Amino acid sequence: MTAFKDIPGDTQVWKNGTFIDWKDANVHVMSHAVHYASSIFEGVRCYKTAKGSSIFRLEDHIRRLYDSAKIYRMSIPIAVEEFIAAVPETVRRNGFDACYIRPVVFRGAGTFGVNGMDNPVESYICAWRWGQYLGDEALEKGVNVMISTWNRMAANTLPAMAKCAANYANSQLIKMEALLNGYAEGIALDTDGFISEGSGENIFVIRDNTVYTPPTANSVLPGITRDSVMEILKELRMPLVEQRIPREMLYIADEIFFTGTAAEVTPVASVDKIPVGSGSRGPVTKAVQDRYFAYINGDLEDQHGWHTFL
Repeated sequence: MTAFKDIPGDTQVWKNGTFIDWKDANVHVMSHAVHYASSIFEGVRCYKTAKGSSIFRLEDHIRRLYDSAKIYRMSIPIAVEEFIAAVPETVRRNGFDACYIRPVVFRGAGTFGVNGMDNPVESYICAWRWGQYLGDEALEKGVNVMISTWNRMAANTLPAMAKCAANYANSQLIKMEALLNGYAEGIALDTDGFISEGSGENIFVIRDNTVYTPPTANSVLPGITRDSVMEILKELRMPLVEQRIPREMLYIADEIFFTGTAAEVTPVASVDKIPVGSGSRGPVTKAVQDRYFAYINGDLEDQHGWHTFL
């Protein structure tokens, strides 16, 4: 986990079009986001590649940020082109060759009450060094997970397509339950009992050389890494099916892996103490990992336009 107390106070943070010191990046306790979770955000990674430092799928992330804002009737007072340009500038200002990047937009202090549409909209971009989200050994050995007792949000309650802080109250419950029960992560079902996603990751399931993943209708965030992996599976000529996945499918799967900007491509070793396949990373997962990391490290031609070099 990242200890923010160890980050130098003069680390640069982009705020509403200008740069300030990390130590000055504060918000008022009466900000609407603090009380009503009116905050949207993205998680983006900058990688050190053979061709220089590159931000992976930057435009797609910022497009999703603006989509989330639109869903929540939140008008970002920064042109999307300016926001996109500010991300690599934040990385350059801090001298990072690789880092994790957090653009965040929220309703600040103004009027008080559930309706925050008249409150000012604040925009920030922070960056710091962050390693493997699920642990350094997870990419090879996999992680042990449980089916959470907490479900994902029902359709027409909270919009799963928006990457909003409100959704992550649900994620916190899933994650804390898993950790307290001795697991690395939890997998949530939707309100109909079908597989949705992890607390912060999309999920792929392999059975008999076919890859399955839940559709966005199963309260699934349309993940950028998820989309990248779907493209990679096409390149690998692996059959891919988006469909509802029953819980028990996880117990008889040959392989399972998580995807996400933080988790990247992480195999699942067991579910509810039932080993997945051989209990270690399988061949399909490894093939996807190898190609994904070849893309992000610049070892493969960027045929998709995924890189934004500094």
